[in-house]
Amino acid sequence: MIRLFIAIVALVWAQASLAETLRMAVTTSFHNSGLSEVLLPAIEADTGLEVQLLVVGTGQAIRLGEAGDVDAILVHSRAAEDAFVEAGFGTHRREIMYNDFVVIGPEVDPAGVGSADGIADAMGKIAGAQAFFVSRGDDSGTHKKELSLWRAAGLDPEGLGAWYKSVGAGMGAALNTAAGLGAHIMSDRASWLNFGRKDGLAVLFEGDPALFNQYAYLPVNPAKHPHVRHDLALQLEAWLVSDAARTLIDGYRIGGEQLFTFNATQ
Repeated sequence: MIRLFIAIVALVWAQASLAETLRMAVTTSFHNSGLSEVLLPAIEADTGLEVQLLVVGTGQAIRLGEAGDVDAILVHSRAAEDAFVEAGFGTHRREIMYNDFVVIGPEVDPAGVGSADGIADAMGKIAGAQAFFVSRGDDSGTHKKELSLWRAAGLDPEGLGAWYKSVGAGMGAALNTAAGLGAHIMSDRASWLNFGRKDGLAVLFEGDPALFNQYAYLPVNPAKHPHVRHDLALQLEAWLVSDAARTLIDGYRIGGEQLFTFNATQ
């Protein structure tokens, strides 16, 4: 019996040792969507690759990549991604999927956001009404996009007043804060759909082309950090642009609504 037990333990250990591990920094919006729970088991089943996620904002994900603390990053801020590659920290940038941002707020819409002509007008209406607005405030891709939208509306995010609440938190926590305050917030659609606590909040504005939200995969450059598992990063990339990934990404739905659209090219 003891010999059988030892043999079983040895077999399990041998199988576990076959799995190789890749560390990837991903955005909180990607993780909060629930998609990672669908993709990671499929990745391991198809490739034998165990992906360990570090769930942070885009800014922190990029800093982890710059420091060589991860093998790859999956983020959504084009300017920051281009700078990452141009500085030599990433070997390249590969688009994987997209969704969009939406403006969430109280269903009664006291600021009239739903009648806005465009996203700049929507942001202007919130500011004009001095209606509570929760900002991620965490240097994430969502935060960067939100700041750019205030500026596009001719407003300075640094001087918006006490109604503007910067919380320094991920998407899920920021949505919880907005629900508690009855405030407006900008969210990626996937996180919003996966958010269980609605508390009188609803999508007030959507559909402006400026709200397009592209996610991209960037392997960390082994020329900067020789210890990174670039071979595994390329193996994961090959899976992320495969038909298997397309099926899972396009097929992921909550309440019948598709959260992401696959747009990687082979």
